[in-house]
Amino acid sequence: MKKFSWQRAAVAAVAIPMLALTACSSSGGRAPDTAGNGSAGEVAATERMKIALITHAPSGDTFWDIVRKGAEEAAAKDNVELQYLNDPEAGRQSQLIEQAINQKVDGIAVTLATPEALKDAIKKATDAGIPVVSLNAGENVSQKLGAFTHFGSNDELAGEAVGQKLADQGFSHPICVIQVQGHVGLESRCAGVKAKVPGTEVLYVTGSDMTAVASTSTAKLQASKDADVIIGLGAPITLTLLKSVAESGSKAKVASFDLNKELAGKIADGSLLFTVDQQPWLQGYGSIDALWQFKRGGFLIGGGQPVLTGPTIVDKANVASVQKFADAGIR
Repeated sequence: MKKFSWQRAAVAAVAIPMLALTACSSSGGRAPDTAGNGSAGEVAATERMKIALITHAPSGDTFWDIVRKGAEEAAAKDNVELQYLNDPEAGRQSQLIEQAINQKVDGIAVTLATPEALKDAIKKATDAGIPVVSLNAGENVSQKLGAFTHFGSNDELAGEAVGQKLADQGFSHPICVIQVQGHVGLESRCAGVKAKVPGTEVLYVTGSDMTAVASTSTAKLQASKDADVIIGLGAPITLTLLKSVAESGSKAKVASFDLNKELAGKIADGSLLFTVDQQPWLQGYGSIDALWQFKRGGFLIGGGQPVLTGPTIVDKANVASVQKFADAGIR
């Protein structure tokens, strides 16, 4: 099959048999919706197609439920059979891409937290004529790896926004907590913070073990008397850090990346300074809709450039306007 290239993309819509695709598909404890189901409304009068959304989501992180909800709503509108597949282990994520290729899906949306581990599998997809978009992580390498666009927040820019806000508020010794070592997006966030607040220190924890996150962060806060703020790079981590600050006796404040209804509540009651929202619903929705638009008319959303979904700061001044959407699971 002709290799897919966004630079010289041409549409050759073909009928694809509906084949079963099996993989790990748990995320955040939410039961999967029936493929293609979502909010009620008019469905596109286009040929049924199958798209695989493959992420590095770990179990129990509600962030990915929001991504998935956006993808499911786009799939319902676009007459797409959505296959949601996830695994936090890079090698396994690569296998899921190859599995989707073998099932002859019409498009692949994939996160690029570990791009080096995925580049060969993505090349196989584009060589097989399957269009690829990336989302969430890997903006800087997305085009190089063959994706025709990327949906997400620029992580370094988001980090700089957090760092600038902290600097403006007088903080000088942040601890930036990275829950997955080697994750390019998380590393970029902390680098962005450090660019604005040079006194930033990075703390690595094992995000899949919240007990270990709690003990490691508590010990660090007790040992770092000059730490004045600790930053979580995801909602579950931040909720644990709030407890660690209380248990350690530290006077450090807490700031965050990402958003859910619990964090919105913590901002409202003053426990959390602020968070930076990358609007994951838009990442899921946009990536699926972009693949459908390409198959429908050869449309290349973004013109080969990333489509930014953030950063957006949520603090006490605007959290009331966001809370209802967080409660609904779309922010």
